[in-house]
Amino acid sequence: MAELKERYLALDVLRGLTIALMILVNTPGSWATIYAPFKHAPWHGFTITDLVFPSFLFAVGNAMSFSLKKYAERGNPAFLKKILKRTLLIFLIGLFLSAFPFFYRDAAGDFALRNFENMRIMGVLQRIALAYCLAAFIIHFLKMRAAIFISFFILFGYWGILYYFGDGNDPYSLTGNAALKFDLSVLRPENLWQGFGIPFDPEGLLSTLPAVVNVIAGYVAGVFIQLSGNTFSTIWKLTAVAIVLIIMAHTWDIWFPVNKPLWTSSYVLLSVGWVLVLIAVLILIIEILKQVSWTYFFEVFGRNPLFIFVLSGLVVKLMNIIYINGIASKLYIYKNYFLSWLTDYNASLLFATCFMLLMWLIGYIMDKQRIYIKV
Repeated sequence: MAELKERYLALDVLRGLTIALMILVNTPGSWATIYAPFKHAPWHGFTITDLVFPSFLFAVGNAMSFSLKKYAERGNPAFLKKILKRTLLIFLIGLFLSAFPFFYRDAAGDFALRNFENMRIMGVLQRIALAYCLAAFIIHFLKMRAAIFISFFILFGYWGILYYFGDGNDPYSLTGNAALKFDLSVLRPENLWQGFGIPFDPEGLLSTLPAVVNVIAGYVAGVFIQLSGNTFSTIWKLTAVAIVLIIMAHTWDIWFPVNKPLWTSSYVLLSVGWVLVLIAVLILIIEILKQVSWTYFFEVFGRNPLFIFVLSGLVVKLMNIIYINGIASKLYIYKNYFLSWLTDYNASLLFATCFMLLMWLIGYIMDKQRIYIKV
């Protein structure tokens, strides 16, 4: 039992690191002044920030390598009840976060009710829910070897879909990709994200399909680590696979660009490769070298990951509608307590860091009170 706990420590650290970075990159003081490593690639390309979301999906799959064992004994009804219930809850929480706080400030600063018909349907939590559900079904009913085969089928199939159904001149462009066409065939333009200047959702329906592979990869890695143990051999094997995937991703990038908004197959391979490097490093430091004095900070995030992530989104949204001296409290705090004595880029980063630490403090209090909120 002690060995299982140690493996969960590494998993908690991975999840916690991911949540900490998610909050850090999602809450800058100003979106106009962000250091390059904390920005997503504008379209094609890859930054360290582009590794955060697939790392969380990988962690979801890693956790499944432990949790799905009991359902093999309990049978299909128990499995279906748990997976479908959890999928629905996470998806609904995502919709709630999209709709919250249900009203906004108009040009005069007065409160007005939101038009819920135009709310964004997809999002980070919705993608997590769907990718988790599909991966769980594939793994439970078809087992791991078939799941690996299906993963390659998904990656190549997705490439074919984007190539053949996208615009002929540039099937991987913002306006001509098949993922956008599919989402628009199911959802209204008003229900898609507008951050690229047009209705396009980087967490859309079709592009969620290859994200399933990130979850399956986490599951496969978790099973491999359990069978191989926390040894130097395991670390070298994980690293070797990572190098192969990274090389494959950069080679594939020539024909199918690495692109997070489209969640391209080359992006999946690249993100899985780098997160395998990360998990190998964590195993080396935590399990083999036994250097654990630094881990508790990330364990706090990892023990209530969903709750802390959702709370961070709710708090920011409230700060944008609660006014101080006629302006949003987030902007007021940023200007008066950060930008007043720091350069714009440093002020923006320090604001994000302080906000992340505030979320950590809440998680710390919950951990000390042994409050763990799970779905």
